[in-house]
Amino acid sequence: MTSLKPEKSARPSIWKEESGNVLFLILIAVALFAALSYAVTQSTRSGGGDAGRETSKISSAQLTQYPAGIRTSLVRMIIGGQNVDTLEFNSAGEFAGCTEYPTGSLEYPRCVFHPTGGGATYVNPSNDLVAAPTTWVFNGDNEIELVGTTTAGAGVATGTVDLIAFLPDITLSVCQSINEELGITGIPTETDVLFTNASNMINPNGATDTSLAAGGGSIGVDAAELDGQPFGCFQQPAGRYVYYHVLIER
Repeated sequence: MTSLKPEKSARPSIWKEESGNVLFLILIAVALFAALSYAVTQSTRSGGGDAGRETSKISSAQLTQYPAGIRTSLVRMIIGGQNVDTLEFNSAGEFAGCTEYPTGSLEYPRCVFHPTGGGATYVNPSNDLVAAPTTWVFNGDNEIELVGTTTAGAGVATGTVDLIAFLPDITLSVCQSINEELGITGIPTETDVLFTNASNMINPNGATDTSLAAGGGSIGVDAAELDGQPFGCFQQPAGRYVYYHVLIER
């Protein structure tokens, strides 16, 4: 009688293959995880400077947008019949000095920031933009070479001075970011630009006429990189970084 012996099962060899494949996949997963962790770590380490750079770009964009909005209000006022020489940049705390027109009417059409005038919003610069407490200065004492009718080397003249917004004491990183966006290498130095004195475009008492009058210098004389640039950043000796933005070119 033939003895029937059970055939050996093939499953043990298959299990060995499957176990080997699983182990191989586990090793691949561990290697990929290690590579991913390394890549993330390196990206985090090298990205710190880029993050700061991006923050400076955002801050500089905010800085340039503010005077651009004021310029829109001024254009609307001038189209409405206001003379650029008589515009008044009194802040909210100085509205009592704005010229009423007609007298006694509580209407202030010359006042750029008053709701019944230009309707522009007066905003103090945020702390991330400035290196020291500062405020905007609006004056008509200076001009920019090759902007408006100003020619290079012509000197400052009352008929060609520009109405300019200045923000002194901005941070170095914001100043650099602004100029980089404009294709300006480094931070040019200007020495004769008048931006620290009280604005000649503020009426402090309702009786002082505002005016555009040559009392400062020409942006671009010391730094040709700023010729024809309606806005940008320059430095004063002692490391003060100043942003300027033309509101009305003449």
